Amino acid sequence: MSKDALAERMERLGIHDFDLEETFARSSGPGGQNVNKVATAVTLRHRPSGISVTVQDSRSQAVNRKLARDRLLDAIETAQRKTSFDRDRKQRKSPAKKIPAASSFEEENFGIEAKAR
Repeated sequence: MSKDALAERMERLGIHDFDLEETFARSSGPGGQNVNKVATAVTLRHRPSGISVTVQDSRSQAVNRKLARDRLLDAIETAQRKTSFDRDRKQRKSPAKKIPAASSFEEENFGIEAKAR
């Protein structure tokens, strides 16, 4: 995904750069000396929603930063879809209609009317 497409996607979702908190740490796993010396793992957190992702797929910090933004936007879109789906489902769901029970007066009078006919 190009930088312009990523920026467009962030704008569409209403996410600004100042909403994001980015931290770096040393990755784990294979990578040799590079992993032990360079902080390539990226943790990206969206402050308003609290959604956070950590990426350490690549040995390059720049690649991991891009992947983290992409995955964070995926997670935010999924969360927004879920909340809108839940909201729509609540609006569509109508309460069950209760059939009013016959009052004792109606029950008593029903028997009298039937006899009168």
